Amino acid sequence: MANDPFGTAINCIDGRAQRPVADWVATNGQVTYVDMVTEPGADGLLAQGPSARVNQIRQAVEVSVNAHHSHILAIAGHYGCAAHAVSDDEHKRSIRQAAQLVAGWGLPVRVVGLWVNAGWQVEVITDIAHP
Repeated sequence: MANDPFGTAINCIDGRAQRPVADWVATNGQVTYVDMVTEPGADGLLAQGPSARVNQIRQAVEVSVNAHHSHILAIAGHYGCAAHAVSDDEHKRSIRQAAQLVAGWGLPVRVVGLWVNAGWQVEVITDIAHP
């Protein structure tokens, strides 16, 4: 297992969004395992704070990146989110903001922003390569 590749996803706790995001990260990131960091309305939380909760997410992500050597990190938002109950366009703005924030953490990962639409299909909103 030590050599198996990992990815990481920051996702909502909503179970409907878990599998599509994990499958997308595994396939497109070419990884075997996907560490999930979940929070209600994770995209909105990262975009709007509060900073203490954002820092908790960052700590969990750092464990994944440092211990599992994750090389791709997805931030996901989804249709019908109860915790971040905004329009699809606002979700997509939150995903972009969250991806920029996370990319600014300076971790050695590719950061992707994902939207899980009403058909539970994954759409790429942003893709930030690690320099």
